[in-house]
Amino acid sequence: MANASLYHRLGGEEKIRPIVTDLLALHKQNPAISTRYVNAKKSDAEIIDLVVDLLCSATGGPHEYKGLDMRAAHEGMNCSAAEFVAVLDDLLAALSKHGVGELEKAEVLALNYGLKDEIVHV
Repeated sequence: MANASLYHRLGGEEKIRPIVTDLLALHKQNPAISTRYVNAKKSDAEIIDLVVDLLCSATGGPHEYKGLDMRAAHEGMNCSAAEFVAVLDDLLAALSKHGVGELEKAEVLALNYGLKDEIVHV
């Protein structure tokens, strides 16, 4: 499986969707970022679908992400570096809960960390 895409090593959408579902639940419980979801413009199901498509696409899956780019999606939100770290902490917790391997966790975190400059704007 050394040559398999990250998408396949994560288990495809079948395994990624529950990770994303738990990730959203963690975000909504995390005092550092939970208020961001109080008046969300999208339903939980819509958020999960978008993040699943984004993560599947970014890891080499067949999905097409049709949402806004990260800069546009977070424009005007004034997301702080601390909030960004809280999101990554939740992501790591969700990945760990689902038994994702250390290499795959590191790769997913690196993909997400690469978006920092598009998200953090204070």
